[in-house]
Amino acid sequence: MKLKDFAQHIGLSPTTVSRALSGYPEVSEATRTRVAKEAARLGYRPNINAVRLATGRAGAIGVVMSRAGEYQFSEFLSGMAERLSPEDIDILITPMAEQDSRDELQLYRRLAESRRVDAVVIHSPRPKDPRITLLHELKLPFIVHGRSATDVPHAWLDIDNEGAICRATEHLLDLGHRRIAMINGREGLTFTQHREKGYRSALSERGVPYDAKLVTHGNFTDEIGFRVARAALEQRPRPTAFVAGSMMSALGVYRAARSMNLVVGRDISVIAHDDVFPYLTAENMAPSLSTTRSSIRAAGTRIADLLLQMLAGREATDISELWPVELILRESSRPVAREVSE
Repeated sequence: MKLKDFAQHIGLSPTTVSRALSGYPEVSEATRTRVAKEAARLGYRPNINAVRLATGRAGAIGVVMSRAGEYQFSEFLSGMAERLSPEDIDILITPMAEQDSRDELQLYRRLAESRRVDAVVIHSPRPKDPRITLLHELKLPFIVHGRSATDVPHAWLDIDNEGAICRATEHLLDLGHRRIAMINGREGLTFTQHREKGYRSALSERGVPYDAKLVTHGNFTDEIGFRVARAALEQRPRPTAFVAGSMMSALGVYRAARSMNLVVGRDISVIAHDDVFPYLTAENMAPSLSTTRSSIRAAGTRIADLLLQMLAGREATDISELWPVELILRESSRPVAREVSE
């Protein structure tokens, strides 16, 4: 069925149908919904190349991928794909080998000027993030997965990192732990700062002094988790609990404990922040892992939806979502061992 035939069949002009399917803001939501339902019912699909020529859009969302957080990245992309696939919008992934701010800015500039994408997702923002300033100046729509303290107006979606880590630390304190190690993300990132703030706040409320030797920063990998947990457990007195920044970091803590003949859930407690991955679930770890949970797949789906709304005319300044985080208690967090506490 051609556009003219489809428009005639539903009693609208071809121009209105084309604009409705292309997301033009001047078309009412009721008309867009009606056209979409009729297109699905009749099996009408517009010529994608014709739509892109008519709208001037590339039909793609840009995402820059670094080597850090590759496990979480795949889940985020799966969520985006679930939302964008029915809209015939592609995801353009641009790899970035190293965390160099100058190269990173040049990469985003090249992505914007190439006109290969209609919008961009910014991950792992920093306070006063220069990428936000750059994309705002280039007038390329974007959304931040996270938050930034910059004065530049921007759309964002974040989770309550501060509250999540505060609750996890408070729970361990309730169990009698006083030497609680924290495996945090890379230094200088907004979410890393928020998590440390939550950790410090929980300690301060209970009158437990902050010990810098118990806090480490780095990428969320099994290997880094193992190395920093092993080093922490060799301290005297050693920590009795860990707040791990991700499930991959927690795997490293489990390995470190086994290498020192310690039992998670008996000799040390562990709470991790992470999503449930298809290939690794907290319930299936031995012992099952206590977590602060917020679905990164759901975040990918929602961010894709918000970008579509922005491309349809919604203002970036209207978009700011802070998601709460669940605390799921399992076998890995237990009261401090008596012989350690005395």
